[in-house]
Amino acid sequence: MDLSYILNELGEERENYFNAVSPPIIQTSNFTFKTVADFRAALAEEFDADLYSRGNNPTLNILRKKLAALDGAEDALVFSSGIAAVSVPILALLKQGDHIISVENPYSWTIKLFNNFLPKFGITTTFVDGSEVANFTGAIRPETRLIYLESPNTFSYELQDLAAIAQIAKEKGILTMIDNSYCGPLYQQPIKLGVDLVCQSATKYIGGHSDVVSGVLTGSRELIKRIFDHEFMNIGPSLSPHSAWLLIRGLRTLPLRMQRSYESAKTITEWLAKHPAIDKVIWPFAPDFKQAGLAKKQMQGCGGMFSFVLKEPSVQKIEAFCNKLQHILMAVSWGGHESLIIPSIAGVKLADYDAANPRHQLIRMYVGLEDADYLINDLEQALAR
Repeated sequence: MDLSYILNELGEERENYFNAVSPPIIQTSNFTFKTVADFRAALAEEFDADLYSRGNNPTLNILRKKLAALDGAEDALVFSSGIAAVSVPILALLKQGDHIISVENPYSWTIKLFNNFLPKFGITTTFVDGSEVANFTGAIRPETRLIYLESPNTFSYELQDLAAIAQIAKEKGILTMIDNSYCGPLYQQPIKLGVDLVCQSATKYIGGHSDVVSGVLTGSRELIKRIFDHEFMNIGPSLSPHSAWLLIRGLRTLPLRMQRSYESAKTITEWLAKHPAIDKVIWPFAPDFKQAGLAKKQMQGCGGMFSFVLKEPSVQKIEAFCNKLQHILMAVSWGGHESLIIPSIAGVKLADYDAANPRHQLIRMYVGLEDADYLINDLEQALAR
């Protein structure tokens, strides 16, 4: 299916809403029926019916069709946050006594899900170094039901060989799920590599304007319907029609924004790598990245986010550098129009800072839509001061 068709036409039946170019926000909580038979049919199969906007809504359904097509999936669900798109399917598909193998150091709230929440229901997790396929094989138990991936990681950018891990999982009858937030649907399609479920934070590139929080899950119709019919409808993590409309708006310019971010990140990482105050730069498409071959093999492009380390990575130096930036904002998240920076030490108590821990030294930068030279000048003055 052509990308331009997906972004601009798929799911948009304009003759049904006054031939408006932009789809309407169907801001309603419920829908009426002319006959009892129609009402009965909707109650019996809400997955395919507009009955109550906690489940389906016409604005959300346009978005679902586009997101599923972008991932090469049969269907999609949209959620009120990225972590909901992680948590709800796991709660739907696993039961007491099941075991998860997760890549180490996933998103912080995913770690809390695995370590603090799921054990209450008798579900355990083993974390492994995902850069070696053998580590997943070695961690498989008879009760293993899910392998959870995040490739690349969104701070240190370790990758997993998605096709190889998916093949092992299929042979063992184990589900696979990946957080694909870094690449998004344009730069990596895990379903085509054999992964069962793909989640991502639509807050990032899909939204693109830092004004909506959302999550996406794509996969087979069978799995998506199973999740929808039970935990999704019971927990109620649905997205508002207005937020869905904002995401549709974001999709219109997704290729342009991601390409701009990628090209600027390439320019800036090359500049930083040569700067005398910088010890190293970590970016999956950098020539010296340790998994560059795998990155080029399974990623069609690279996100505009990278990390770097100062040659003198003391807390004082890191804080001084970040505090001196004038145009690059200090904040969480990424994917919007604005460039952002976040030092790892912001999440570490000063007493716990470990100069020997490489992750404590990382400074993460997301490159937005500003001119690359504008951002380089800001980095330069902060490094100089």
